[in-house]
Amino acid sequence: MQALDDADRRILTRLRLHARITNSALAAEVGLSPSACLRRVRLLEQSGVIRGYTAIVSGAAPDEGTIAIVQIELERQTEEYLVRFEAALRRHPEIQEWYLMTGDGDYILRVQIAGIDDYGAFHRDILSRLPGVSRITSSFAMRSHRRM
Repeated sequence: MQALDDADRRILTRLRLHARITNSALAAEVGLSPSACLRRVRLLEQSGVIRGYTAIVSGAAPDEGTIAIVQIELERQTEEYLVRFEAALRRHPEIQEWYLMTGDGDYILRVQIAGIDDYGAFHRDILSRLPGVSRITSSFAMRSHRRM
């Protein structure tokens, strides 16, 4: 895809705020015809600029579990280590997000577990056995907030 223009940026801004908007409403808000808007959205999807749509679910309900923020240090930061480590992360649905970081620590993980009592087993059986891990530091979320 070519570089994004102002219309593409307006589409992306609106979809970030309201991904379930109808195409006709989106077109009206960004100043395009519905057919032109739909064509642009499809091009943004096909080119990978829009990788998908998601629902943001509240983490407030007690039965939704506990969020752990985990900092991981690896033995090395070679491409081979990073690829192996990230491939292993993908095999564990409890690990919902991860970021390769600058500064202290190599990765930050967001882990959702049933409860704090279950974290010990998850740490022992999963995190400590991930390839290349040399240090694990965990913190637990007391409250969360997401910008909508």
